Amino acid sequence: MKGSDGRSMVFTVYTIGYGGRKFSAFLSLLKEHGIEIVVDVRRFPRSKDEDYNREVLEENLGAQGIRYVFMGETLGGFRGGYEAYTKTETYRQGIEQLLDLLREGRVALMCLERNPKWCHRRYICETLEEMGIQVEHII
Repeated sequence: MKGSDGRSMVFTVYTIGYGGRKFSAFLSLLKEHGIEIVVDVRRFPRSKDEDYNREVLEENLGAQGIRYVFMGETLGGFRGGYEAYTKTETYRQGIEQLLDLLREGRVALMCLERNPKWCHRRYICETLEEMGIQVEHII
């Protein structure tokens, strides 16, 4: 990726799943990795654990100085064939928005599933890696 000065820049995107984690442990992991922006890539930003419902999560992260961005409309799962979805214009727009966020701060993609192997985040990560962006999974 190129910076505003035209020089190549190396970016890293992090991913994290909150499943089975207390919010305090989730927050500690974000802080440990210096995450500044959490990008929620759940299609439906609700959870059995209310700490991870969109409104609560946005408020609690904001209180810790971490920006919350919901991108479920463009990068969310549950689309009936996510791999095919990655070929759509809507997905590409989501990736472009994500690239803009990477220029603003250290980003973690968040979903429920802790193991990215079982989550649609793996497709997003493949796209980013093809663009030369490094991916680090916070397990």
